Amino acid sequence: MSDDIKKAFWKALDASPYVMVGMTGEREHHVPMNAQLDKDANSAWWFFTATDNRLAAGGPAMAQFASKGHDLFACISGTLRREEDRAVLDRLWNNGIAAWYPGGKGDPKLVLLRFDLEDAEIWTADPGIKGLFKLATGMTMKGGDLGKHAEVTL
Repeated sequence: MSDDIKKAFWKALDASPYVMVGMTGEREHHVPMNAQLDKDANSAWWFFTATDNRLAAGGPAMAQFASKGHDLFACISGTLRREEDRAVLDRLWNNGIAAWYPGGKGDPKLVLLRFDLEDAEIWTADPGIKGLFKLATGMTMKGGDLGKHAEVTL
């Protein structure tokens, strides 16, 4: 099951790459970020941000994800690091990113962060006919009646 749920996670994240990210152990609220995905990197994604963003220093972090259709949810742990490889910045740069940085790729406030993924808990919300019937009739729900859950390494 974990391979199926991991594939569903990557597909949902590709369709809507918006996550809430925060530093592990900090009391500050998580912030919305747009994950830049690379099809060849299955254990990392990137964020463009500014030097004054609370995430810019990097460190252990957590990301929360809800799919567009609210049928898949994930909590992902990992580590944020500054990406120093200019080729990665060039590859991920696009007009949507350029709109935020008037100085372009050379903007002094621009920071590219790599989120090295460690593990995740992923839930799907797919009740099926049996689960929907139980919900509609007030029958006792059991684990798995509303979807699947897995702890996975990414």
